[in-house]
Amino acid sequence: MITTLVTIATLGLYSVLTLVLLRRLLRASRAAPTSKRGWLGLGWFAVVLHGLLLHGNLYAGTALDMSFFTVFSLIAWLVAVLLLLASIREPVENLGIGVFPLAALAVLLRIINSEQHTLNHSLSAGLEIHILVSVVAYSLLTIAALQAILLYIQDAQLHNHPGGFIRALPPLQTMERLMFRLIAVGFVVLSASLISGIFYIENLLAQHLVHKFVLSISAWVLFAVLLWGRFQYGWRGRVAIRWTLAGFILLLLAYFGSKIVIELILHR
Repeated sequence: MITTLVTIATLGLYSVLTLVLLRRLLRASRAAPTSKRGWLGLGWFAVVLHGLLLHGNLYAGTALDMSFFTVFSLIAWLVAVLLLLASIREPVENLGIGVFPLAALAVLLRIINSEQHTLNHSLSAGLEIHILVSVVAYSLLTIAALQAILLYIQDAQLHNHPGGFIRALPPLQTMERLMFRLIAVGFVVLSASLISGIFYIENLLAQHLVHKFVLSISAWVLFAVLLWGRFQYGWRGRVAIRWTLAGFILLLLAYFGSKIVIELILHR
C-alpha cells in the first residue's frame, strides 16, 4: 500500500514538474526571469521518492537486481538528480522537460515489468564501484545529448525570427559551453568506467560482453575525437552536435542494446 502511494506521488510530481517547466519556458523572457526555488523543491521531493522506490527495486534480498527496467530507472533517476544539481548554478533547467517525463516513464515501466535479473554472486567493492561509475558516465552523457538536441533546435531557429521558446533559452554560446562541459566530465568518468571494467573481464564471449565492449570503446573514441577537435580546431555548432549524438547512440546500444537482446528477446 505504501509503495503504491509513493509510486503515485512520484509519477504525479514528475508530471507536475514537466508542466511547470513547460509553462515557465513558453512564457519566459530574459527581461523577467522567474525563480528556480519552487520547481527545484518539487524536483528534489520527486527524486527522493523515486530513490526510495529504486532502493526497493535494486536490492532483492541479498542479490542486486540489474534487470533492464531497473537499470533504466536507475539511470533516469541519476539523470534527474544531476540535472537538479546542475540547475542550481547553470541555466539547464529546460532540459527537465525531457528528463522528468523520462524518469516518470522509467518508474511506470518498472512497475509493469517486475521481472528481476539478479546477480547471484556477492559483489566485490571494486565491482560495485565500477557499476556506479558506469551509471554516472551514462547519465552525464545523456544530459549532454539532451543539451545537444536543444542546441540543434536553437541553432535551426536562429535565423527564422525565433519566438518565445527560443528567446527563453540562454545564448547559443552558453548552451554550447555547457554541452562541452558535460561531455568533458562524462568522458573522464566513462574512461574510469572502461579502465575499471577491464579487471572484471574474464571471457568476452562467455560473458556476452563483445558488443558492449566494442560499442563502448567506439563511443569513447568518438567523444575523444570530439573533445580534441573542440580544443584543437574550435569545433562547434552542428558538427559538435552530430558527434555528440553519435557517441551517445553508441553508448545507448552498448548497454541497453545488449540487455534488450539477452533479457527481453532471449530471456536469459
